Amino acid sequence: MATVDITTETFGTTIENNDIVFVDFWASWCQPCVRFAPTYEAASEKHDAVVFAKVDTEAQQQLAAEANITSIPTLMAFREKVLVFAQPGALSGTDLEKVITAVKELDMAEVHAAVAKKAEEQAAE
Repeated sequence: MATVDITTETFGTTIENNDIVFVDFWASWCQPCVRFAPTYEAASEKHDAVVFAKVDTEAQQQLAAEANITSIPTLMAFREKVLVFAQPGALSGTDLEKVITAVKELDMAEVHAAVAKKAEEQAAE
């Protein structure tokens, strides 16, 4: 599957309707972003069950702000609607594969339990 461009309008439904979504926040003037693009595209071709989305931070400034993007490229990974990875900087192909594998292997019952516990703690404050 090739990468898909997402916008403020399609971000939520992309996360909601797919089990695993990686999101690359980038800009055309960003040289690390440009160098990371072929690596990200290659990974998208290898992992059919994963959505590889791209957000052009210049065209989607509101979405970048809502996602608290302060450095690009920034890669985020969502699994079952939960943000499970976020890191600025371009990854090598090997490191990207490690992240993809780690996200696929997450025990999501454990992740959802941790999210629920954190929500309870915040509600109690």
